[in-house]
This record gives sequence, structure tokens and C-alpha cells, in this order.
Amino acid sequence: MSLGRVRVTTSGRIHFGFVNLSLAHDRLYGGIGLSVCEPTTSVIAEPIDNSCNPPTVRCSHPSAREYAARALNTLDLDSVSVSVESALPQHAGLGSGTQLALATLTAVANAYDQPPQPRENAPALGRGGRSGVGVGTFEIGGFVIDGGHPTARFTTDRPTDGSWTVPPVMTHKQIPDNWRFLLLTPDVEPGRSGTEEEASMRSVVTQAAPDIADRVSGTVMRQLLPAIANENAEQFGTAIETIGRLNGRWYTDEQGGVYRPPAGELVASLDASSSCYGAGQSSWGPTVYGITDIEHADAARRAGQYALDAADVDGTVRIVQGQNHGVTVEQLE
Repeated sequence: MSLGRVRVTTSGRIHFGFVNLSLAHDRLYGGIGLSVCEPTTSVIAEPIDNSCNPPTVRCSHPSAREYAARALNTLDLDSVSVSVESALPQHAGLGSGTQLALATLTAVANAYDQPPQPRENAPALGRGGRSGVGVGTFEIGGFVIDGGHPTARFTTDRPTDGSWTVPPVMTHKQIPDNWRFLLLTPDVEPGRSGTEEEASMRSVVTQAAPDIADRVSGTVMRQLLPAIANENAEQFGTAIETIGRLNGRWYTDEQGGVYRPPAGELVASLDASSSCYGAGQSSWGPTVYGITDIEHADAARRAGQYALDAADVDGTVRIVQGQNHGVTVEQLE
């Protein structure tokens, strides 16, 4: 059955870090992050008549074309036309790959009136193998912590696509309406991805100190979760910055410091501003985030621009809200 032309829209996420990267503990990874309302990825899909030929994809966007082809194969569907109206900046630390993959899957499935099952099908698209934050925020938005993977199943070799299960969402909280998030994306080399990211993560995990994970877990339980439950942005920012710095100690050898340059300089500048309650690097960067609220949002924006100027780099400054819902699907005429 064909439904017709469909638009799917999803948004970026901030990835604050992991609960554990040490092989000495029972659970590995455990991503921490939240959904933000912008920037967004928007994908349109429409069935096309190709009954005399093998299923094909018409799409000018290389990554979306690959994801659409995988979606057709996974869902056993016919040909489709896909266009990308907007997309998150690639490899900027905002989850562009996972959001584009799942938006494309969802658009293709809904164009044929089929359930996309993003959590179940993400592995076939090569997504959700380490962190479950991107899949979780795609589904339900908000603040999430995923349950990670059993460490006993860890291997230094990347498993084949489709052979893993996306980590389950262990904690889900609504983001308070008056919280705001400063996003600084400097115009520098993009963050790591693909084989480079896999090699870096392999190196980090095989050497990660277990005592850092103990400190992260304590911060999550005693500071982070109470802060969001009490809607206290200042305490949340303090806890998140602590978690980010602890995670950075695991990555020091791989990224040249607790933060990859110039993120450390930007974070230090934001820390000096009373408008930001905490700052850090999202995923591999280069995007840096700051935690603030609606009352201090304008001052935080100015602090963000000042940080870029002081670091002598160009870049994008955004103040965004959290997003407490997942993907949206719209049928088009």
C-alpha cells in the first residue's frame, strides 16, 4: 500500500558523554544527552513507479540515497524518490548521521504506509551501535540516558551493520520550558566519524581508567538527575560540565586534551560568564554547548560570540530550546 508524499522532520541533539568507557565494569558506554529544537533535518519521500525494474532510489544527496537504499532493502519496498530539505551540519557533534538515517528510513516507510521501527532498524543503517542517545531523542525527544551494552560482548573490531541492538533508554526526563542551550559551532575541521572515529573509540575503551566511570556514575545519581527532576538549570549545568570533563580525561590522548582544540578555549571563556551555568563539548565536537535559561539567554548569546572572537575563529552562535517530542511526520498533498 502506498500513502504518498511524506515529510519527516527531526532535530539535533547534544551528546554530553558516556557513563562508562572502561572494560573493567559490567556495562559499557551508556550515553547521556538531550534533544534540541534546532537545527533540523527534513526529508521528503514519495513512491515512484518502477514495477519493471529492481527497486531504485532517486536522490541527489549521497548519504540520504544510501540510507534510502538500505531502507528499501530492509523493509522490502519498491522504488522511492527522496529529497533532503534541510540537514544538520555534518560531523559537528549534533548527531547528523543518525538523524538523517532515521529520518530517511521513516520517510520511506511512511510513503508506503509501513511502520519504520527506527529502533529495530537503526542497526541495518549502521546507526545506534554505541550510543543510544540519537535513536532515543529521535523517538521521544527530551533528556535521555541509555543503558549501554554488556561489556562481555565487547570486541575491538566493529561488528557488521545490523548485528547489534540499540541500547535501551534507561532514563527519560522532560526538559524544562525555561531552559535554553547555547550552541557554538566554530568553523574548524569537523569532528571524527567513520573509520577514524572507530579507531579512536577502540583506543579509548581499551585504555580507559575505571575510576573515572565511578565518578561519572556518582555525579549522575547525586547531582545530574536531582537537578533535572528539580528543574534547576544551574545545578544541571554544573553536573554536566563535571561529566564532560571526566569524559574528556578518557579522550585526552585521542583529541589532544580534555577538549579538542579550540573547544577548551571556548569552554573556558563561557565558564567566565555568569550567563552560562556549565559548558562542554558535544560528542567529538567541534560544537560547544552552554547551559543557560530564558532570563540569561541574550547574555549567553553575547558570551558565545565573545568566546569565538577571543579564540579568533569564526562560527555559528545559536540559542535553542530543548525539544520534548520526537520525530514529526507530515503527509503532503
